[in-house]
Amino acid sequence: MPEVATDRRPVAARLAVATLFLVNGASFASVVPRYPELKDALALSNAALGTAIAALPLGSLVAGLLAGPVLARWRSAVVAVGCSVLLAADLVLIGFVGHWWQLAAAFFLAGAMDAIVDVAMNAHGLRVQRRYGRSIVNSFHGMWSVGAIIGGAAGSLAAGAALPLPAHLTAAAVVLAAAAVVCARFLLPGRDDAERTGGHRGRPRFKLLLALLALGALCAAAALVEDTAASWGAVYLRDSLDAAPVLAGMAFVGLQAAQTVGRLSGDRLVDRFGNRAVARIGGIAVLVGVGSALVWPSVPSTLAGFALAGWGVATIIPAGFHAADELPGLPGGTGIAVVGWVYRLGILVSPPVVGLLADATSLRLGLVVVPFAGVLIVLLASRLPRRRPRAG
Repeated sequence: MPEVATDRRPVAARLAVATLFLVNGASFASVVPRYPELKDALALSNAALGTAIAALPLGSLVAGLLAGPVLARWRSAVVAVGCSVLLAADLVLIGFVGHWWQLAAAFFLAGAMDAIVDVAMNAHGLRVQRRYGRSIVNSFHGMWSVGAIIGGAAGSLAAGAALPLPAHLTAAAVVLAAAAVVCARFLLPGRDDAERTGGHRGRPRFKLLLALLALGALCAAAALVEDTAASWGAVYLRDSLDAAPVLAGMAFVGLQAAQTVGRLSGDRLVDRFGNRAVARIGGIAVLVGVGSALVWPSVPSTLAGFALAGWGVATIIPAGFHAADELPGLPGGTGIAVVGWVYRLGILVSPPVVGLLADATSLRLGLVVVPFAGVLIVLLASRLPRRRPRAG
């Protein structure tokens, strides 16, 4: 039976992991509001900027599968802090780039560091969760969303104040790196499998691979919902529904806000009903919310539909990581690394798929991939564990 947290160390470790998630969310979000300045400073075309930004997911795909061996060599605590510092330092590089290839290289490095940090943070967070004996991992992902909001708001304020890009990103890097370093002393010591109980035999390799691919597809479906709102929500509202500019970006904002609420409150639902049931309800929310908005299109129905979808997918990626980390026969972090790589591949593929469907038919029909993702979530939720009796 897992140990329920009663001493200071797991409580301090939980706060430290939550801070690392917040730092990660704030890191790259600090840059996003200043994309227009980067474009102007480097005299980039839209295609050139888009290609440079594409180096980010490319870096995450290249480095994603290295996360398992890296964690096996240096432990999740060391890797999470060290790569968080490197990711923060990369902000300085972005602030001082003078050529397109330098920007692309800095984005590639950011994607690589982010992929490794993502695995390390989740692996250590799940260690802390085992100490608690109840679900807390969703609150970590909620803190990531809070960090993204903070970073994006700070970047917007810096842009509005005409703060030079190098000064803004250097200051952000110093603050974020310092916060990550402070976390190091409060993370759990020892091996990453120290809290695991029992000696379970591993599955045959083929079945293990199928389980990881299914969990990766589940997380990719959830990521597709979020990424589609980010990539196409504003375009759909403006071009297809004639929404005012002030409302065009609200599909993604509403989704993020609802997702944050869902993550911060999701642990209680998971403890009561289990990850499988919560994921199925979430998939139905995606199907009903966005599906209804596409059948009866309007600005209010679209905003409400994407918000409901954001709540629906809130706990799915944390649940997929948890299930992958619990698969027997895998070194710590390896399952998370594989699932993370698969879902990042989905993020890379989904925007052009929607674009191709939109060009062939209409963007409204292209967005049918979102309710389809909801159906996929309902079907693949069977790969998640049922309700687990709570310790203590």
